[in-house]
Amino acid sequence: MASTAPDLDRQIAHMDDELLPVPRHKLHRWPHFAGLYAAEHVAATEFVIGATFVALGAGIWDILLGLLIGNGLAVLSFWLITTPIAIETRLSLFTYLHRIAGDSMSRLYNWANVIIFTAISAAMITVSATAVRLLFDIPAQTQAYPTSFEFILLALAVAAIVVLVAVYGFNALTEFASICAPWLMLMFTVGGMVLLPELAESVTGETSLNSFSSFIDVAGSTVFTGINSQGEAGIGIWEVIGFSWAANTFSHFGLIDMALLRYAKRMRSGLATSTGMMFGHYVAWISAGLMGAATAAVAGISIDVLEPGEVALHALGAAGFVIVVVAGWTTANANLYRAGLAAQSAMPNLSRNKATLAVGICVAVLSCFPFVYRSMLPLLTYAGLVLVPVGGIIFAEHHLFPKLGFSRYWARYKGVKHNTPALATWALSLIFGFGLEMVDVIPFYYLFLPTWFVSIILYTLKARSAGAADSYPKAEAAEREFQERVEALHAKQAETTNHAPVKDTSGLTKAIRAVWMVLGLAVPMVLALRVLFGSPDLASYEANREMFYDVTIWSTIIYFIFAYWELQRSKALFNKQSPKQAATAS
Repeated sequence: MASTAPDLDRQIAHMDDELLPVPRHKLHRWPHFAGLYAAEHVAATEFVIGATFVALGAGIWDILLGLLIGNGLAVLSFWLITTPIAIETRLSLFTYLHRIAGDSMSRLYNWANVIIFTAISAAMITVSATAVRLLFDIPAQTQAYPTSFEFILLALAVAAIVVLVAVYGFNALTEFASICAPWLMLMFTVGGMVLLPELAESVTGETSLNSFSSFIDVAGSTVFTGINSQGEAGIGIWEVIGFSWAANTFSHFGLIDMALLRYAKRMRSGLATSTGMMFGHYVAWISAGLMGAATAAVAGISIDVLEPGEVALHALGAAGFVIVVVAGWTTANANLYRAGLAAQSAMPNLSRNKATLAVGICVAVLSCFPFVYRSMLPLLTYAGLVLVPVGGIIFAEHHLFPKLGFSRYWARYKGVKHNTPALATWALSLIFGFGLEMVDVIPFYYLFLPTWFVSIILYTLKARSAGAADSYPKAEAAEREFQERVEALHAKQAETTNHAPVKDTSGLTKAIRAVWMVLGLAVPMVLALRVLFGSPDLASYEANREMFYDVTIWSTIIYFIFAYWELQRSKALFNKQSPKQAATAS
């Protein structure tokens, strides 16, 4: 073993970091993931999905209870399915799948991910462009295709910025996204609050809401009415639960978010996904529905063709422009990062930067077509159905095979480049899943669940007969040695890396934090509460709303300046720490 160590060390040193387990000194605690998921999942397309629930005719109690249950199930899925595998392997799904299933399966899967996350990234960029177009008086894009050359140029310009940041400045954007989360959550919340009196006036003739029951009456009769846009009975609570659970199926059951959660120190980080699910997919969807319904009523157009930019500007004034652009950019970059990882795995000769750039060009072209963001609900659901069987294959090999006495990595140990059981399982599971939809046995939102179980059973049976039940002692020993040498390399790197938590207790930092918390967040919240509860008539409502618009844009500017200033001070303090100080602090 000692004689092979130098050669193995040289091999590991030349490997791309993305192909190796995440070292311990790069791990993060749960607050990191709370901010990360809040920034990503409180996204500009929440305006689209919130409006979709209104158009589909969900009732108010279906929304309040259905979204709570469905998003709770999504959090549990992240915590119990994705996080354990991510922490135990410290690998992205793309790398782990290649070790398990070989070249052919990995290549097909990676290209499927490239297509899916390219579409999602493009949708986010298009949403941002719908806000920016208002500044240039570009016509609204109500068709599936672009009807304005100016809009095409605008979408390409917005996409170019997103792609270049993802390629060359992803770390900087990640830092920026981390400070966006509190502001995004606040803006989505207060947007619905500010427009509720307008909805109440259309129902009761009064602008004030005196109780929760009055909110239920107003929202139930104007927004979530139980009647769809065709005037027919809408979807019920089971559909709402199903969609909210399935919206991120590819991330939890499909294990895509191993790429993020592999950096988690402990299992509790899986629960930190609740910031994204409960704010982005609960509060934001409900609030976006309220904002969309009010904006559609004022504009006199169908909520089906309403653009997110129009909704945000009507609800939040100039700050609405910022929320659509920021939420679109931060989410587009996270998905473009995933698409870049998948593309790099499919084209290993390219660096992640070059792979991301190649994907970004496709994203830019696709972002010119509005039909992509208008199809978010089915896109997310069907994307989950396509990717979930692969999550079932990984789950089976990682959790079940050791318990059954099978060999994890059996195909690799056996020297099989094309894992036929995995390929066959994926194909048969897709036939099963889409077959269920064709015969309409269960709502398509729930198709991922039986498909996942079928993939686990099929792969276990097929792999058993293909060699998974055999033992490979030499290969297993070589794998253990590889992992030991990787850990040794990471231990050396940790000795020269500052990785201790740094707490800035200086007076200036406390003052900076107080400014962005009070002026940036508390003031808009107080003004929104004043609009909601301190507007006894229409005239006072309009005056309070105008004050909210005028002040909130300045609060937004103050928030980002001071929050970013605090972030830079924390980074500077961290960088001043010597390795010895860091080791002592840890």
